[in-house]
Amino acid sequence: MTTKQILSMKHYDAIIIGAGQAGTPLAKKLAEAGKKTAVIEKRLVGGTCINDGCTPTKAMVASARAVYQAKKAAELGVEIGTVKINFKKIKQRKDDIVKQFRESSEKGINNTKDLELIFGTAKFSGKKELIIALNDGGEEKITADLIFINTGANTAIPDIEGLDEIEYLTSTTILDLETIPEHLVVIGGNYIGLEFGQMFNRFGSKVTILEKSSSILAKEDQDISSALSEILSDEKIKLFTDVKINSIKNDKKHIQISFESGKTKKNITASHVLIAVGRTPQTADLGLENCGVKLDDKGHVLVNEKLETNIKGIYALGDVKGGPAFTHIAYNDYTIVYRNLVEGTNYSIHDRPVPYCMFTDPQLGRIGISEKEAKEKKLNYKVAVLPMAYVARGIETNETLGLMKAVVDADTKKILGAAILASEGGEIMSVLQMAMEGDITYDRIRYCVFAHPTYSESLNNLFMKIDN
Repeated sequence: MTTKQILSMKHYDAIIIGAGQAGTPLAKKLAEAGKKTAVIEKRLVGGTCINDGCTPTKAMVASARAVYQAKKAAELGVEIGTVKINFKKIKQRKDDIVKQFRESSEKGINNTKDLELIFGTAKFSGKKELIIALNDGGEEKITADLIFINTGANTAIPDIEGLDEIEYLTSTTILDLETIPEHLVVIGGNYIGLEFGQMFNRFGSKVTILEKSSSILAKEDQDISSALSEILSDEKIKLFTDVKINSIKNDKKHIQISFESGKTKKNITASHVLIAVGRTPQTADLGLENCGVKLDDKGHVLVNEKLETNIKGIYALGDVKGGPAFTHIAYNDYTIVYRNLVEGTNYSIHDRPVPYCMFTDPQLGRIGISEKEAKEKKLNYKVAVLPMAYVARGIETNETLGLMKAVVDADTKKILGAAILASEGGEIMSVLQMAMEGDITYDRIRYCVFAHPTYSESLNNLFMKIDN
């Protein structure tokens, strides 16, 4: 075995480790600002979002929704007949969109002056020094005054007896399936698991979801969780909560899962198992002990409110630093760091809004605090709830599942948070986010003039539910 040769040593003004949704735009902007910059990517430009997260999953969710809409079109007086699914075409469409987005992102990097894209795996060998194991062979040693860690996260694998003996799926590998699973068992009843579970159920899979908490979406309010549970159950998805999985066995043809749900013991047979219990930061192989960057007990890079680590000049952005693991948060991380370093601003991540949307159907759009959190904080609050069955636009479009919910401050009348489980729930939530950003109180929205008939118009009726 020969020792790898150090091919070169280069110095840059800035190095970004990971070409994700924070790293790529940051690299381009730093280079455009006159800094000699390198971005290192070990796999694919675009990060999780483009390659195996938001882009591919939402493309496939759109196909799954089309199946569902076609099957219930008769309720609108449109008789379609048998609905056929061409899964090969669904996958190809998804792959084409991913390829388009990734190539566009990579082209943007390559066309930026003073920016070099290096494909390889980076590891710290000193405080501001990295060794890159190049994908095409050999190594390079590079240094920089500024280093940005944007390595993201990957699937957390739970400790379950027998799990390592089966070819389980993750949110990445499930996207490569060529055929629709006969029976997909999803371990994890939160955002990733629920999106995939409903999607494949609509494609024709039998789907069972196993969640260890007492309800799916355990962090959300109980009425939101219960409403979505009812929606998914009505689609014939089996939900088990308070689950403890005892063992998983492979009998060559099928996968046997033994578990307890509450006090009841169950045994089910699956064709495929998807692991969706959470994400873990990709920091183990970065050699952070060589540069002194500190981690928390879960392996996330510790940063201050300006996203700088304990080592001056080394920053962390996106999922690798912990906190809300959303693409839009990673992108906002980039804008904060760039503006502070290059434009001389003083932005921080303190108290920034954290909107998010789960793309089940109906969607769950969320902003601010939940009723559960308001209660824990002992706030003087009021709650407004409006079932979508009473929303005119929902009735007209045959989209009556779910509810709108808002939490407001009883004294100031400001909106503290909202959960919109509805068709276009993310868009309705964004209207309330803008109100929160502008300190627009709920009593003003109650009498605001919205275009008719829109979903947002029903925000009038939502806030009519509050006494004064």
